[in-house]
Amino acid sequence: MAWLRFFSRTLIKSQNPILPQISSSSPNPNPNLRTFPFSTSFLITKTPNKLKKRRKKPESARTKSIQHESTKISHFESLVSRDAHFRFLIRSKEFISKQPERILRLDDAGKLYRELGFPRGRKVTRFIPKHPLIFQTYRHNDGKIWLGFSEFMQDLLDEEKGLMELMELDRVNRVRKLLMMTKDKRILLSKIHHTRLLFGIPEDFRDQVAKYPDYFRVVTGGDGNRVLELVNWDANLAVSELERQFMVDEDKAKRAFKFPVKHGKELELEEKDKRKLNQLNTFPLVSPYSDGWKFDVWTLEAEKYRVGIVHEFLNLTLEKRASIHHIVEFKDEFSLTRQTYLMLKKQPTTFYLAGTEMNWTVFLKDGYDESGVLISKDPQVVFNEKLYKYADMQQMEVN
Repeated sequence: MAWLRFFSRTLIKSQNPILPQISSSSPNPNPNLRTFPFSTSFLITKTPNKLKKRRKKPESARTKSIQHESTKISHFESLVSRDAHFRFLIRSKEFISKQPERILRLDDAGKLYRELGFPRGRKVTRFIPKHPLIFQTYRHNDGKIWLGFSEFMQDLLDEEKGLMELMELDRVNRVRKLLMMTKDKRILLSKIHHTRLLFGIPEDFRDQVAKYPDYFRVVTGGDGNRVLELVNWDANLAVSELERQFMVDEDKAKRAFKFPVKHGKELELEEKDKRKLNQLNTFPLVSPYSDGWKFDVWTLEAEKYRVGIVHEFLNLTLEKRASIHHIVEFKDEFSLTRQTYLMLKKQPTTFYLAGTEMNWTVFLKDGYDESGVLISKDPQVVFNEKLYKYADMQQMEVN
């Protein structure tokens, strides 16, 4: 075998004589001698950027819609957009109304982006001209520019104050019902104040509590916070909207919720039988004014209780809807779980979820007609709609 390898090497050397090595630094003495390897420069070895498929950035929870495009209901989504459009108006109205003489120095307003409802990093002067009938700027004797309300807006605020006085007893009953739904029949006053716009509760409600000693009592909690307690139970108020609907139209109420019964395949139930079985398991719902919080947290009865709690909570709001942040604020009082989102998604006949994954709103469908208009409008809702109308006008109409 050794002689065979020697013969092969000799044959290769005879066929491929060794060429003289040429230094790359010195000029080629024989330009006709081809010393370069075969060139592949004409081949595209790297995909141009314009032909590359660009990866889409994953949509963040701040902007990603909680509903798929195929399941969106436009009139509910438009209400969420309307809230975003008037965020500066609503928050500025609330904040400036509490300031002395209802004015605020413009230099200070630019730093209060959270309180006034405009994005951080933006200038407040970009948002004031959007509502010329509502806001005005004034130059005082000190040379500083101040932000305040127009005379027209001052009249609207006085009108709203009179409306609050007329609706005082209704607001008191709403708070009583909220307390009756809670586990311990008590809620922090700060939580009621934070969600006051949902229920039309006035700014000075904490001072009005003393006028109703038969209904409320204010105590100091262990952490030093003021807590509102229920004094007397009212059986007439302890009737949920679901129970009223059931008495009026039993079939409609049964179609509102679905609590499917898990069963084995060996039963081989037909679709008609499945519906009957599920309807039997749907009612009666557990009243939100009962001690449903005592149920084991993962039982069907406990889920019925939590569904009833959210339904009644939304029914007490002025616009039959609430942000998930407002609902979760009462998580401990209402014995809600982290599965609230999944629980509501399983009841699409009654609830609609709109907005983004980070900030979504729950709508009570029964409170709206097919066009997305509230069936029953509270006087405060009528006032708010009038305010929105004027806020979008650039000048007062002749009429």
